[in-house]
Amino acid sequence: MKRQLKLWDAVMLVMGSMIGSGIFIVSSDMMRQLGSGYWLAIVWLLTALATVAAAICYGELSSMYPKAGGQYTYLTEIFGKPIGFLYGWSLFTVIQTGTIAAVAVAFGKFTAYLIPQLNDATPLFQRGEFKITWIQIVAMGVIILLTFINTRGIKSGKAVQSFFTSAKIIALILLILGGLFLIKENHFSENMAYGWDSFQNLKGAGWSQISGGVLMGALAAAMVGSVFSSVAWENVTFVSGEIVNPQRNVVRALVIGTSLVMLLYISCNYIYLAALNREEIAFAANDRVAIAAAEKILGHSGTVAMAILVMISTFGCVNGLALSGARVFQTMAKDGLFLKQAIPNNKYDVPARSLWLQGIWASLLCLSGQYGNLLDMISFVIVIFYMVTVLGVIIQRIRRPDLERSYKTFLFPITPILYLLIGTVFCVLLIIYKPQYTWPGFILVLIGVPVYFFARNNKRAKLDE
Repeated sequence: MKRQLKLWDAVMLVMGSMIGSGIFIVSSDMMRQLGSGYWLAIVWLLTALATVAAAICYGELSSMYPKAGGQYTYLTEIFGKPIGFLYGWSLFTVIQTGTIAAVAVAFGKFTAYLIPQLNDATPLFQRGEFKITWIQIVAMGVIILLTFINTRGIKSGKAVQSFFTSAKIIALILLILGGLFLIKENHFSENMAYGWDSFQNLKGAGWSQISGGVLMGALAAAMVGSVFSSVAWENVTFVSGEIVNPQRNVVRALVIGTSLVMLLYISCNYIYLAALNREEIAFAANDRVAIAAAEKILGHSGTVAMAILVMISTFGCVNGLALSGARVFQTMAKDGLFLKQAIPNNKYDVPARSLWLQGIWASLLCLSGQYGNLLDMISFVIVIFYMVTVLGVIIQRIRRPDLERSYKTFLFPITPILYLLIGTVFCVLLIIYKPQYTWPGFILVLIGVPVYFFARNNKRAKLDE
């Protein structure tokens, strides 16, 4: 791989992969779960703390293993091929491709907000509950287009990434500044007045105060939204083999990118809490809380501007995910744990076949109609793999203190322990109070076990021939 990505490109990849559709939507459900601006702010702050802590830990691993594959490579080097494969398996089947599909469909939905005919059109195909709509076709078109652009070389992909990431960051800043100066009626004090008291209103039937186990379950469910909105920053590690001076620039990109995104997220939620009251946040139409806030700040023209912002955001996010994910599957193929067709680069020196395999599967997930629920459930698996990787930092300090580290985790071992504590609380709460979020993830990972042994035995059989 040629090293063509500089620090700016890496930061844009981190931020562009993180900022998708979640920040514009998930705060509605979080408010329905917790009913208090105070608790909403606490969940976002905890998520920000955990995200930056994990990114700092990944920085040490990136300095030790500065090659393509990122998290897959780290897990393989530390825990062996079975764990590395299970991560890669989960990444291909739903984490990466499912995220691409969900964000692309969000692009389609906000396109339909601007072009209502897409919403009103008769489905192209329908049998029972399964149907193919124009929104899904738009989503598939975006995936195919961005996959094609990325097959034309890393310069094409990074140009799209830098432009759209810059555009959505500027637009988010404008939304925040507009909220600070143009809000006519400020609801922030009203929303924060509930303090530590928490309430729940999942179906619009009225608020009921919650505590104890119900509150713990509500916190876990709320964190699913904030966590899912804050993942994918590790995508920059997937392309370490193409970053200039990866030992230094990957960790810089991780820390700078995640810190700036979480600052934007917390600022956006301040605007939501200031522009809207509790009911308006919790029951924004189709959970589009950002559009509800924009309408309060700028009127109808604000809703159009926000829809365009989300389209820009989701387009850039799909590009970042497509650009980076294919590098992991290529690395797996070189290890004999993925289709060998994903190995070669094309004449533009990018893994075109890996890109197309990823793009085709993500497009098919657009048609499933179930990817949204599956992604909510897979958040548990994402955090599990984050925790295993962060634990790897501690293990390698003990097992391999001799390995060269151009960067060492800030405040070690406090930083990794902090993430492990937050992650453990999140996962345990989900297991106890929201098992529907966890079992599908366990099943997905377990399916990967026989697939791994089949792939390993098949590779051995070919070597014996």
